[in-house]
Amino acid sequence: MKRVVTFGELMMRLATQHNERFGQARSLGLTYGGGEFNVAVSLSNYGMHTQFVSRFPDNDLGKSAVEEVNRFKVNSDYSAFGGERLGVYFLEQGAGLRPSSVVYDRANSAFATAIPGTFDWNAIFENATWFHWSGVTPALSQNAADLTLEALKAAKSKGIRISCDLNYRSKLWKYGKAPSEVMPQLLAYSNVILGDIDTAYFMMGRAPVNPDYTKTDILPNLYQPLFKACADLEYIATSLRNSINTSHQRIGGILSTKDQLFIANNYEVNYVVDRVGSGDAFMAGLIYGLNELSLQQAIEFATAACVLKHTIPGDLNRVSVAEVEQLIAGGTDVQR
Repeated sequence: MKRVVTFGELMMRLATQHNERFGQARSLGLTYGGGEFNVAVSLSNYGMHTQFVSRFPDNDLGKSAVEEVNRFKVNSDYSAFGGERLGVYFLEQGAGLRPSSVVYDRANSAFATAIPGTFDWNAIFENATWFHWSGVTPALSQNAADLTLEALKAAKSKGIRISCDLNYRSKLWKYGKAPSEVMPQLLAYSNVILGDIDTAYFMMGRAPVNPDYTKTDILPNLYQPLFKACADLEYIATSLRNSINTSHQRIGGILSTKDQLFIANNYEVNYVVDRVGSGDAFMAGLIYGLNELSLQQAIEFATAACVLKHTIPGDLNRVSVAEVEQLIAGGTDVQR
């Protein structure tokens, strides 16, 4: 049985309702989210065994967060308790031509202050087949970056496949290190990377190239430097997003090996309910696809999963394999 381990911070999400601005809101909707947790929930929905590893404050908020993890059939047995606070992010929901806005409040959180040695990676990776991390985690603190490296070394020593979502967040890299000083060493362990080409180049310390993703004949050459820089890399995926406005998105996807390019059909999402977590939905769909499907089917599944997330409020993609497959097959009628 395939078993996926994800590692990162779970945050409380406090979001304005009915597209209000922060200054208008007199109440905020409370849910939970975080990139690696979002991936674990999607994979659990797809029938895979998932383990989410994090650190929570030993108080009622931390315990409530763990209850949320377990509610979605995601195992949390190897998470740790300690530190002072749960990370929080505030979301102002945009609409039309006004984009959404995020304010983070996660400095010195229980997770960000965890140190190497906090987690028993040998036990965590027992019988695991896949490990997923993202660029958000090493952006939080030097401790978090060191923990990520510790986890990656342990995963590789056990022959576990490793995936990374680059997930660059400029608001988080505030502890004195640039991504190019941290990410290359971490990415060297990855078998699968999700991210656009310019973000990957930026994190590897290379000059941007501003690729035209419609010119598929030049894309393989642009991916090649990444394959050369990361010896274990097998696949690079890029989710394609053309934002007409906050409420109208065009979504596609590309999957590249060293030798082949696979391109998914594009979708029009003409009423966006919530795009937060859509990249995580793509990542989870890709992990599922690379485990269960052909490469063309994998990128189609990841893209369709991403599309469906835009229709669901909250961070989590609450869909099944059958629902993703239905969208790929072209089914959008009422199910009776």
